[in-house]
Amino acid sequence: MRLSQNKQMDRLMQAILSLQNEEECYKFFLDLCTINENITFANRLEVARQLSLGTTYLNISEETENGSAIISRTKKCMQYGNGGYQMVLARLQSRSTK
Repeated sequence: MRLSQNKQMDRLMQAILSLQNEEECYKFFLDLCTINENITFANRLEVARQLSLGTTYLNISEETENGSAIISRTKKCMQYGNGGYQMVLARLQSRSTK
């Protein structure tokens, strides 16, 4: 499913795809987003990772300091979204086992 036909969104996705390593990702995302936005993205990914492992809301909340609203929203995205979290988490898991 394609998010948008918007040229600006397409350009952003192309820019992200052009990044070649973790250092370039840090440079780009630290320029693009505020520190809080980057932290929010990282927290959401961690919530998704823990949900995929079957961690309880209470344990996720204690470990990530996210409220139940963020955890619930992330879970809904994982259940009814486009599969992005699952795709990325599977790829990260695959890399960590190599």
